[in-house]
Amino acid sequence: MNKREGAMQLPRLEVAGVDAWLVRLFDDIDDANMPWIMALLRRCEESFGEALIDLVPSYTTLLVHYDPLQLTPGEARSRLAMLLADLDPGEDGDQGEGTSDNVKELQVWYDDSVGPELSLLQEHSGLSREAVIEAHSGQEYHVFALGFAPGFAFMGSLPKELVLPRLDTPRKRVPAGSVAVANRQTSAYPRISPGGWNLIGRTSARLFDRERDGFSLLRVGDRVRFVAVDRDRFEKAGGDTTPAEERGPNASRKNS
Repeated sequence: MNKREGAMQLPRLEVAGVDAWLVRLFDDIDDANMPWIMALLRRCEESFGEALIDLVPSYTTLLVHYDPLQLTPGEARSRLAMLLADLDPGEDGDQGEGTSDNVKELQVWYDDSVGPELSLLQEHSGLSREAVIEAHSGQEYHVFALGFAPGFAFMGSLPKELVLPRLDTPRKRVPAGSVAVANRQTSAYPRISPGGWNLIGRTSARLFDRERDGFSLLRVGDRVRFVAVDRDRFEKAGGDTTPAEERGPNASRKNS
């Protein structure tokens, strides 16, 4: 597993319980990790078959949960070792690096009323309002993991000029659809919830729907692009224009 130059590390297999192995493919978060993780995920699906219970990918790892009645820990480990021996992220045509037809687009209304930290991000970056919006919406992001809340997708990586620490004091109520940034990540809140990320806009997309197959609009391995729209187009798409809660003058920030 040494076909990519740069940050590739040798994979490590770590015990994650009596019925799970954690495969650590990388030590550092990097956009280029995703094709390798998704290649291993597909191989596990094929190799483990009915013995597979669940696969949980993240930025640097893949958790493999299997049925201990069908496989012993040693057998599962040996199977993973074989899959890793000649792992190739280019072994099929869909490794998270597909064509633009596979990119999921989320329409976003970037505005201070729904994104109170938009002006803060402008000050922090030294960019104009238009440049901040262009920087955030001008690239594709990979969905590295799902978590925190159903449908909440951790996406990266942000351009360096948009990196901003999380709020030290989280909001008690973040409106559904709020588009936010924190450190090198960006996401959108699928439902009303507490949250400590910096709000910069809002999407009209329905990110979590119990009637949808799989519930979540976004899945690990997806590529996502945010598309800036004006208020009129946002409202016509069903977007909620209710102002977000302000941080407050005494809110501080985390340093990491």
